[in-house]
Amino acid sequence: MDMVTVKINGREYEVPAGSKIIDAARIAKIDIPTLCYLKDINEIGACRLCLVEVKGARGLMAACVTEVTDGMEIFTNTPKVQASRKTNLELILSTHKKECLSCIRSGSCELQKLCRDLGVDNEARFAGKNIQHEKDESTAFLVRDNDKCILCRRCVAACKKMQGIGVIEALNRGFDTVIGTAFENPLAASTCISCGQCIVACPVGALYEKDDTQPIWDAINDPTKHVAICTAPSIRATLGECFGIEPGVDTEGKMVAALKRLGFDGVYDMNLTADLTIMEEATEFLGRMKEGKNLPLITSCSPGWIKYCEHYFPEFTDNLSTCKSPQQMFGAMYKTYYARKRGLDPNDIVFVSAIPCTAKKFEVRRPGQSAAGDGIYDVDYAITTRELGRMIEKAGINYKALDDEAFDKPFDIGSGAGAIFGATGGVMEAALRTAAEVILGTKLEKLEFNDVRGTAPIKTATYKLGDVEVRVAVASGTANAKELLNKVKSGELKVDFIEIMACPGGCVNGGGQPVQSAATKAAINLKEKRASILYNADSKMELRKSHENLAVQKLYDEFLEKPGSHVAHEVLHTHYIKRGL
Repeated sequence: MDMVTVKINGREYEVPAGSKIIDAARIAKIDIPTLCYLKDINEIGACRLCLVEVKGARGLMAACVTEVTDGMEIFTNTPKVQASRKTNLELILSTHKKECLSCIRSGSCELQKLCRDLGVDNEARFAGKNIQHEKDESTAFLVRDNDKCILCRRCVAACKKMQGIGVIEALNRGFDTVIGTAFENPLAASTCISCGQCIVACPVGALYEKDDTQPIWDAINDPTKHVAICTAPSIRATLGECFGIEPGVDTEGKMVAALKRLGFDGVYDMNLTADLTIMEEATEFLGRMKEGKNLPLITSCSPGWIKYCEHYFPEFTDNLSTCKSPQQMFGAMYKTYYARKRGLDPNDIVFVSAIPCTAKKFEVRRPGQSAAGDGIYDVDYAITTRELGRMIEKAGINYKALDDEAFDKPFDIGSGAGAIFGATGGVMEAALRTAAEVILGTKLEKLEFNDVRGTAPIKTATYKLGDVEVRVAVASGTANAKELLNKVKSGELKVDFIEIMACPGGCVNGGGQPVQSAATKAAINLKEKRASILYNADSKMELRKSHENLAVQKLYDEFLEKPGSHVAHEVLHTHYIKRGL
């Protein structure tokens, strides 16, 4: 790699040639403030908060778009720079709806932090005209409050560039500019896939998930209701971030302890139904391989991907696995099998999932998600990691001080295969561990399928299993899914089994995960750090294959009969809609 020498605030540094000033400054341990910048996603110099002085330049330079040159002298904190940043921040604040005390992003708002850092208060010296916008609450998962929008365009870039969808854009011009959908229609009228990547991209409180915590509180405090919760694999990898714990720390035991203190009647591990999903999905894959029908099989655990497929690739809906997601399987089993064992009326059960995904809020009300009967949803409420964090805070629970506790029986057994579901490639690897042993008729000596691991946008591999050759592909992020599926459609790529997750990096980077600043995202690979927790957990487990999970075997013995049975299809499988554009 070619290097150049630059001076930053009088000190010399070797930095890669072609670096932007903002990246060079990070090497010098300096975070240049910004509101519009997202590394490799939105580098447009629009907010003008990253301005720096460069020796010999006529004016201030935007650090996020200006490349370094050899010998460049950069000053990031001069009086001129400070004054310019403060003025630009005051201008942004002049038209902003200032509800900081009650705002959902209070404490994690990048605008709020910069105002504090630069000494700008709510009574800024510019009295801007505040245009009132109606909140868009048309979807099941998201609220858009354009009164708080600062026009940074991060959400636009996340939707268009990262996800390849582009249902939102800057509309109108000048002071009338607003972020919205075509013709300013409600978001629900668009082909939005509910992935929530716009929310985690937003630096302020203009975008946030619909909060479902109050009806859960109401149910917990209702003695006639039995309220249970299950947590997705990646929640243990990220919930600690809501309480100031650095990314990459597994807080499973604290999470369980907190949930029990919230008053849930049952606290369960979704790894169990991740294993159940693999039993059904691996069986489905082997059946399709034998029949040569509706291949490649495409996984169905990511509801954002499912909605994307229905809108943008309806011709592939027949290739989707008919398996419900682990979230939906858990609710379905709880309101059928478990309700009968405990003598509970499904109408009195309130089943909650804690999930890293805003699209799950859409999924819980999809058709075909009512195993216990019409009007009885498998899952009543899906709450994001952020919502769960707020519930714990509201209850006054000292998360960091909690001692570890264990999930409740009888659904406390999950395998390492279930644990890795939250990382891109995890579902594929889990399925291969089971499918390979069925095909080979013997135990695998090595359980790691490293070719499908990692955060590469698209991964392909071919595995020779006895006389059978299995060609697989993995993609995360719908822009990458589009590229992969177009190659499959054209015949350029021949595959038998595909895993797709809507969010780049998988569930660990889901739209419901804790919000991190642009500076943190640029400095830390959150996808890798969070995924490493899941792979570490898998490597330490004695049980690492879904089909060896005794709790899952018991579910089949006592209720489901066998993978792919009629009962299993009635309870654990669903159907899809060819929506089109």
